[in-house]
This record gives sequence, structure tokens and C-alpha cells, in this order.
Amino acid sequence: MYNFDFSNRTRVIFGKGEQKRVGELLKPLAKKVLFHYGGSSIKKSGLYDEVITSLKENGVDFVELAGAQPNPRVPLVRSGIELIKKENVDFILAVGGGSTIDSAKAMSMGIYYEGDVWEIYEKSIMVTKTMPVATILTIPAAGSETSNSSVISNEENGMKRGCNNNLTRPVFSIINPEFFFTLPKNQIANGVADMMSHIFERYFTDTPDTDLIDGMCESVLRTIMKNAVKVYDNPQDYDAWCQVGFGGTVAHNDLLGVGRGQEWACHGMEHELSAKNDVAHGAGLAVLTPAWMKYVYKDNLNMFVQFAKNVMGVEGGLRDPEAFVLDAITKLSDFYKRIGLAQTLTDIGIYEKDFEEMAKRATRAFYGNESPLGGVKKLKWQDVVEIFKIAK
Repeated sequence: MYNFDFSNRTRVIFGKGEQKRVGELLKPLAKKVLFHYGGSSIKKSGLYDEVITSLKENGVDFVELAGAQPNPRVPLVRSGIELIKKENVDFILAVGGGSTIDSAKAMSMGIYYEGDVWEIYEKSIMVTKTMPVATILTIPAAGSETSNSSVISNEENGMKRGCNNNLTRPVFSIINPEFFFTLPKNQIANGVADMMSHIFERYFTDTPDTDLIDGMCESVLRTIMKNAVKVYDNPQDYDAWCQVGFGGTVAHNDLLGVGRGQEWACHGMEHELSAKNDVAHGAGLAVLTPAWMKYVYKDNLNMFVQFAKNVMGVEGGLRDPEAFVLDAITKLSDFYKRIGLAQTLTDIGIYEKDFEEMAKRATRAFYGNESPLGGVKKLKWQDVVEIFKIAK
């Protein structure tokens, strides 16, 4: 196990009715808040009115910015930065899912940056001053409510890039699983695949002697999978949503990645699917993850055998460990299918004619500075093409 320095400042306020405290929580922190959200869903649910009421009752001044959408775009971030400056805002409240929160984080970094905010993502610039952010979570998936990461898309150049900066971790995040009751089933499934991938990217490692974190990863994965079926079949199962919702938070708050080398190849590949065809992130990950496993498992067979036994519950002898692992990968694909997720790239509108370009973009070979993906097996663009072919 490696040395590590773990800190997560985000205060998590969890449970029924906690959204009504948002004004009380913001009052000592902010003079004027940017209330950032997506569209009509929070108005239909009543959350919009509850937020407005709480802010007004506590004397918190605010200005609104709607329009956040899946695979958040840089033009909205720029608009938000302009609004923040014009209105002398000093705090950002993001009410929504990962896309809304990621937009807010981008604004929080861009407001003090002298150049264009996209440069922070394209050039991996580590800003040293940000505007504080808080969140009310409405879609459990991205884990952005406690993470240091955000992802933004730029339609002008077809790029989707992420940025990690501890200063962007929200000051507090309110999670009320009741707001998940009305999610469409495709959003439930996409969210489950996303949070599971956040664990997979940390779990599959070559680092020895990581028993404690291995076990934590395995427990969270099993819990999410067990309860994902429950909420998919009955989206108003509050207790099951508690397990899935907080599971998504734990999956990406960095605790499950301490002391170990990490992977992140599937995320790197999937960002190109989203950039190419606006694919939902979780949907792309559900297709790519089993294909990636089939391509790399021989490079760390013992780790994949452990996954097969401890996560997927494969039973039987180990005289043929490769068959043991392949059975687990099939079970994972079957689970994704059980909750309505696509099985192939063709199913989500990605075709072989684009494989080489996407692979070169994912590995930066397209830009002349190739950087292989992953940890279990270093993937050059040719390897990525082969994974795309398995997934097609």
C-alpha cells in the first residue's frame, strides 16, 4: 500500500426534508448566491420553491442561472462567470445532478482565472483560488457532490475534458433520496453504471497489500448492485435509494482510491463517445467496461479472479481461472442488461468508422503527444481500437 494524504472537506447532510435547511446553511457563508440548476424538473418536484423559500426566509440574496444539461457545455459556464461578475455573487449553489454541479465547479474556477475557463480543462491548469460551491443533489451518479472533479464539453472542437482540484469540493451537499423517486429508468441505470465505474477505476490495481480498501470497494459494489435492481423495479423504494444514493457519493469521494495505483482507462475512452455522439456517460461506461475487462484481465489475472469471487459471486473451482473471470464479466453484462442498459456501441450510435479517431483522441495521439491510458495495461490508441471492436 502506498503513502497517501486524504482529506475531504464536504459536509454531507442526508435524509428527508434536509433541503429546507439550505438557506440556514448558506446564511453564514454567503452574501449573494448564484442559484444554478437545469430546467423544469426541480420546479415540477417542488424543490425549486423550497429552495427559494428557504433562501428568502434566511435573508440570503440570490440570482438564478438555469440551463444545465447532460454533458455540460462550456458556453453556459462562460455565461455563468459573466453573471457572477455582474451581480457580485460570492457563492454558488448547484441544485441538480453531476452536470449541474460540474458546471458550477467550472464557474468557481473560471471566475478568478485571467484566461478563458476552457483553458483550465484543456491544459490541466491548477488554479489556486475558487469560489465556494454547495449542492443539493437530485440525481445520484457522478459523485460530484463530494468529489474534487468536474467534466466539461466543448462542442466547438469536439472535446470533453476533466479537471481535478481539491478546492472545488463542495462546502456542503444535501442529499434527500426522495428526490430520486421520479427519475426515469434510463437515468437510474446510467447513474448506477457511472458510480460502479468510479469504483472499478480505483479497485483494479497492481498495488499489493490493499486488503482494507479492496474490501470496501467490493462491499460498496455489491450494495449498489443489490439495491439498484430494487430502485429500478420500484423507484419509490426510499430505503434502497439510501443505499444507492450514498453509494454513489462514497464511490467518488476518493476514500476508495487511497494508497493504490488507479486505472481510469474506461473513463478516458468513454469521454470520446460522449463528445462524438452526446452519449450518456453511464450508458457508454456500461458498454465499454466489460469489453475493457476482456482485453486486459490476463495482465492482472489474480485481481480479476478476486473480483469474480468477491463481487460477482462466481462459484466453482479455480482450475481454469480465465473461465472463472469470463463468467464474471458475463454476469456483469447481464446485470447491466437487467437494468436496461445497452450492450454494444452500435446500440448507442457509435460505429466502427469512428473508432480510430476516437482512440487517437482518447490517448492524445490525435494531438501529437500520445499518453497511454490505464494502469492494469497501458493502452495505446491501437489497443483502444481493439477494445472498441470488442464492444461494437
